[in-house]
Amino acid sequence: MTDLKKTLKTSLAEARTRLEAALKEEGFGILTEIDVAATLKARLGLERPPYLILGACNPRLAARALEALPDIGLLLPCNAVLREGGEGVEILLQDPRGMFQVLPRETQEALRPVVEEARSRLEKALAKL
Repeated sequence: MTDLKKTLKTSLAEARTRLEAALKEEGFGILTEIDVAATLKARLGLERPPYLILGACNPRLAARALEALPDIGLLLPCNAVLREGGEGVEILLQDPRGMFQVLPRETQEALRPVVEEARSRLEKALAKL
């Protein structure tokens, strides 16, 4: 689904701290958090390994995208997933290229510089982990 992923042999809390710091260096902040495992436990009584979805936003890139297409908010923010697996904590970052492919071609072209910068910054953040 995405090639923006990395597995860290650390705790989920440490992986989150490192991810947030790397994203911050690239101009992103965390706006939202969904604790999927806790929600499934509370609502359905299901036990699941830790699974977090963090909504990351780079305000400058978001402003440029909203200027080009006010409806783009439907595709924001960029999501990051942290989940525990057999090899450690897997981190997946939403790929802006794939996300924006749902838009009409002319809109994709107008947003291409923002999309490419967002992807570049996310790649750099991931590399820092």
